[in-house]
This record gives sequence, C-alpha cells and structure tokens, in this order.
Amino acid sequence: MNKTININLGGVFFHIDEIAYQKLKSYLDAIRRSLSDDPKGRDEIITDIESRIGELLSDKVKDVRQVVNQQDIDEVIDVMGKPEDYMVDDEIFSDDSYSSYTRKRPRKLYRDGSDRFLGGVSSGMAHYLNVDVIWIRLGWLVAAFGFGFGFIVYPLLWILLPEANTTAEKLEMEGAEVNISNIEKKIRDEITDASHRVKNGIDEVSEKVKNADYKKYGERAKSGSQDLVDTLGKIFVTLFMIIGKFIGVLLIIVAVSTILALLIGLFTLGSLDFIHEDWIFQNSMIYNNSGLPVWVISILTFVLVGIPFFFLFALGLRILSNNTKSIGKTAKLSLLGVWIVALLVAIFFGTRQVMNSAYDGSITNTQELYFDTTDTLEIKMVDNQLISNRSELKRHWRSEIIVDTDNQEKLYSNNIRFNILASDNETMYAKVRKESQGRSRKDARDNADLISHGYELDGDALRFDGYFLAELNNRSTEQRIYIDLYLPEGQTVYLDNSTRSFLYDVDNIQGVYDNDMAKHHFQMTREGFNCLDCSDDEVNTWSDDDSFNMKINGEGVHIEIQEEGQEKSEVKIDGSGVVVTKAKDSV
Repeated sequence: MNKTININLGGVFFHIDEIAYQKLKSYLDAIRRSLSDDPKGRDEIITDIESRIGELLSDKVKDVRQVVNQQDIDEVIDVMGKPEDYMVDDEIFSDDSYSSYTRKRPRKLYRDGSDRFLGGVSSGMAHYLNVDVIWIRLGWLVAAFGFGFGFIVYPLLWILLPEANTTAEKLEMEGAEVNISNIEKKIRDEITDASHRVKNGIDEVSEKVKNADYKKYGERAKSGSQDLVDTLGKIFVTLFMIIGKFIGVLLIIVAVSTILALLIGLFTLGSLDFIHEDWIFQNSMIYNNSGLPVWVISILTFVLVGIPFFFLFALGLRILSNNTKSIGKTAKLSLLGVWIVALLVAIFFGTRQVMNSAYDGSITNTQELYFDTTDTLEIKMVDNQLISNRSELKRHWRSEIIVDTDNQEKLYSNNIRFNILASDNETMYAKVRKESQGRSRKDARDNADLISHGYELDGDALRFDGYFLAELNNRSTEQRIYIDLYLPEGQTVYLDNSTRSFLYDVDNIQGVYDNDMAKHHFQMTREGFNCLDCSDDEVNTWSDDDSFNMKINGEGVHIEIQEEGQEKSEVKIDGSGVVVTKAKDSV
C-alpha cells in the first residue's frame, strides 16, 4: 500500500503515488543541477519541461481518479531523456552542427506570434510547410485580392489556430523533438536573442545620449505643442502611405488579372477564326458586321484594354517601390501612339457596325384568297424540316444560321406575329408586313424585301410558314414578320394547335386569350370574332375598357391589364389565395 500525493505539473493536477513522486522529483532535481547557473533561464527551462511532462502524463491518465505510478514516470523519462544523456554546456550550442533542432516529429500547425504581420498565420504555415514565409504571404495576397476568399479564410484561421506560446509548442511547430536538450536549446536561443536586442538598444540609447545636443533639446522642450503637431502629421502620413501601398497591391492584382484574361481571349478567339471554327458565334448574341475578321477585333480589344492596364500595373509598382525604373519616355509615347491608332480603327469600324441597323424599313404584300365562306377554313403554321434545327415550332425572337435547300447559309427565324381581323369587304385576304433595319431607309427596305416567307391555300387548309429566311449579313438587324388575315362576315375557321404561340393580340367577343384560341372554331360576325366551342373556363369577362381583362373560373381569378405603350401585366389569384404577378412583352 503506497501513499498518494497531489502535484501540479504545468497547471494540471495529478494523483501520484509516493514512490513515483520521489523518482519524478529526483529526475527534475537532476535536470536542474545539469543546467547552467543562470537562474532566469534555468527556471524557464524547468517550467517548460514540467509542462511537457504534464502533457505526457495527461495522455496516460484518462480518469481523474487514476493514480500515476512508477511505470508511468519511467515511460515519460524514456521520452524526455535522462540528464546524463545530454551535454548541456555552452560549447555544444555554439557548434555549427547543432545549429538546428533534430527533426524527428511531424510538425503541428500553430500561429507564430514571434514573426507575425497580422496574426502569425502565415509564419505558422511557413513552419508547417517548411517554406519561406514570404511565399505564404504572397499567396494570401493573391487569395484575397485575386479570388476574394482570402478575406474569409485568413480570419477563420486566425481564430481557430492556437498560438505557439510555450517552448514545447514552438518545438512542435518547427517539427523538433520535445525533450530536455531541445527545450534548453530553444530557451537559450530566445534568451540570447533578447539579450542582443537589449544590448543593441542600450548601445543605441547611449550613443544618442552621448551625442545629444542638449541646447537643441531645450529649445524643443519649449515648443512641445509643435512637436505634438509634427507627431500627428507623421502619423497621418504613415496612414496614407499604408493606404497607398494597399492601393498599389490592388492595382497590380487587377492589372495582371485583366491582361491575362485578355491574352487568353486573344489566343482563343483568334485561333478559332484562323481555323474557321465560327460555330461558337453562330447561335450567340455576338454579331460581327464590321467587315473586320474576328482575330483583328481580338487584337484591337487587347490593345485598347491591355495598354491602359499595363500603365496601371506600372503605377502600382511605383507606389510599392520608389526605386522601380520607368519604361522610358520613348516606350510610353510608342504605346500611346499604338493605342490611339487602335482607338481610331475601333471607332471607324464600330460606327460601321452600328450604322448597319440605324434605320427601320418595311415591305407589305397583300393578296386576296378565294374561299367559300360556307366551308370551314383550317389555319396552320408549318415548318421546313429539311432546313430547321428546331425540335418544336413556336415563336422565338432569336435567329440561327442554317443551310437552305440550295446549300446556302441563311438566317432562320420564327419571329412571326399572326393576327386575325374583320375584312372591310366580302373578300378574304392576307397582309404580310416584313420589317428589317439598315444603314439607310432604302437599305432597310431592301433588307426587308430580301426576307423569304410564304403561305398557300390548299383546299380548305391555309398554311403559313412559321419561319422566314434572311440574308446572313443582316444578322445584327432586328427582323420580324406581321401576318394579318382579314376574314369576311360569316367565315368560320379552325385554328390548328401550331398557331398557339404565333397568335398575337387577336380580338374576340369572349375575350379568350391568344394561347387558348388554338384548337377551337371561330366565326367572324358583325359583333366580332366569335368562339363556337370554347368552354366556360376559357371565356373571360371584359370591362368596357379593352385594356382591362378579367377571367373568373374554377382555378381562381386572372386579371390582365395593358395600357397603350406599356407592358402587359397579369395578376393571378389561385384557390389558396396566392397572388402571382408578371409582365409580358407587349411589342
């Protein structure tokens, strides 16, 4: 039966039996005797050794009621080493072969408070990765100002990573074995560095005192307020210098990122143009009617944007360092001249591009259609599957490039609006208005006249093309077709489902929406276009003002409002009381 003793090692309490306590005490006393006679350094070393022993014992003691025994102390001594195993005199630490600690342990990630710019994260990562700290700090600058996530990750690491405060933690941060020899070596190095700094500081102060002009200082003492003003001025100047350095770094990062993006764009678009791979532009919003090849436009863009950002890059370097050499007056004037020439070329061909759609023009064709009013006329919108790439025929505002039946590239578009109105006589006729743009009104009319669109009356079926073809060089112009079909009184028509998306603002007595008119029979009457087979759910209640339309059915309330020259707005209230509003293009 052994007596237990309560001890404190590094701030941690342990229950230890008497035999183990005597062995631990003898071990620490032996270490103390083996150290130098400097009481300050010796006490600090003993404190760190006790903290390390406390950490090792904490790993072994899993229960607060557990008692540390002699075997536990023996295992700790094996890890820490015995005092007689180390030469702890001053000569060993002055030998160049011992200039660094033995690397036997994996490094642990800490913040290094002794070499920090903000929180010591960079220097801690440098120890962990075994690289120079300058590369880590440059990486944080790129992560912060180049990608943005650095502003979030760095503060998180600052909060989450512990700082290496004790000697054992500093050794772990550097990957050195935490034992008696390395702890003493680390503390001696820190004490030596501190003594050197103190000695240098004392020498500097002594030199200033020795060479001081006391008469001058006496005069300065009389003008203390002036010194305060000068000090505040220096503080503000320093703040402005820090802000200036920050702006310089920001300019460099933005300039380099922009120039790299321009280089990538230049080689990508230019290469595609050289090998005639223009598929990337065919179904996009990028139109080039300027007359210049794409690779020339890429070079112009690089010069116009890249040269100003190059000067911003040079300005950032000058802000960071006054010793940065200038590129020279000749180079500056040469770059300025190239930029001005590129600007003039871009203005000329850019104006040419814009002028291609400066004026609007239209061509209207009217044709009578002979049909017996006692028969039902079926109206369809048809597509040409030989040239169309669309899986579904419906109105679409964007055009695409296709190859027609004559193996010629054309613009294919479904931008067609179809309306049905009452005829002013006893005949049925169709009016087709083709609209386009050009560099003059005549040119716009000529472009509209080149639009290819057709329709035919075959028996009781009237088929309109649900597409039109235009010239490839008119891609930058806005082109569309309006079809107005005029019906005499008494004429009955059936609207095929293919007309659903093409119907545009067709007036009718019941106020049926355009999208709901397809697959129904309508008859032109004296009162207007009348639906013959529409259900109650498709019939709307109109107010006296034709700009307000309200539909009430089992699905809820649907209100449509349109003012002249404004967008068409809808308000829907479903059965659950949810209100949904949206706007439709009224053009």
